[in-house]
Amino acid sequence: MHPPHKPAWLRARLPGGPGYHAVRHLVEGHGLHTVCQSAQCPNLGECWSRGTATVMILGNICTRSCHFCAIQTGRPTELDLGEPARVADAVAQMNLRHVVLTSVARDELADGGASVWAATIRAVRYRNPHTAIEVLVPDFKGRLPDIDTVLAARPDIFNHNVETVERLQRPVRVQARYDRSRSVLRHAKSRGFTTKTGLMLGLGERAEEIEQTLRDVVSDGVEILTIGQYLQPTRQHLPVDRWVTPGEFQHWKEFGLAIGFGVVESGPLVRSSYHADEQSQKYTGAQHLNTENALASA
Repeated sequence: MHPPHKPAWLRARLPGGPGYHAVRHLVEGHGLHTVCQSAQCPNLGECWSRGTATVMILGNICTRSCHFCAIQTGRPTELDLGEPARVADAVAQMNLRHVVLTSVARDELADGGASVWAATIRAVRYRNPHTAIEVLVPDFKGRLPDIDTVLAARPDIFNHNVETVERLQRPVRVQARYDRSRSVLRHAKSRGFTTKTGLMLGLGERAEEIEQTLRDVVSDGVEILTIGQYLQPTRQHLPVDRWVTPGEFQHWKEFGLAIGFGVVESGPLVRSSYHADEQSQKYTGAQHLNTENALASA
């Protein structure tokens, strides 16, 4: 049985205004894809109006067939080697202090697209030396050399989403694995990177499973966590099991902070890159405060 229509707390801002149109013009003019559009993000109107967008590289056709995601599945037809320079130019024109890069999965490529990832990070860094770069990467089938290719380009924040609890991985993510995603996050952490992950609620998970997932990823060294409501993109995707209340999202935020996360963004419309610049600032501020407290108690 599906839950009733969306509750009031899930109403998002409609696209519009000069900021929105400026970002749209830049994206279209540079021939770029954004996850905001391809994944039907409910925050598109708000984020584009703030002058921010999550750029999706390596095309807009994914080799994975996740049952929660609106991005088109199929065999990609393009490998655009001019894309890194265009991404860097768009970031410069938007004058971003913090940019989020993501991509479709490109399992048909020998390195999963890692070399294009690295080229894009380096291009953005060269053109925008003061811009913080956050990457939201696929799992590269767990191949550590490909992950190292991305890490060698030195992103500021390394994000890979576990998406849901362990029991629901196969029906939700299909080709992905919980243990593999955790290994990707652990590897990035072992290399000294700030790590981040996210999950969706409303897919049929149980409270004890959410708690275990949070304990698992914090034990892997993850510092930043996002939790949001799953929204069904089309009738062909998994149905929403329940609408999670703002009160429950607040509970998981408090729980996450209590067990050791540095920053937890938890709410119905929260997504991985939603207010990512603010998440980064919160984490940096929390780290600074912890250092001051440690020095004061020494």
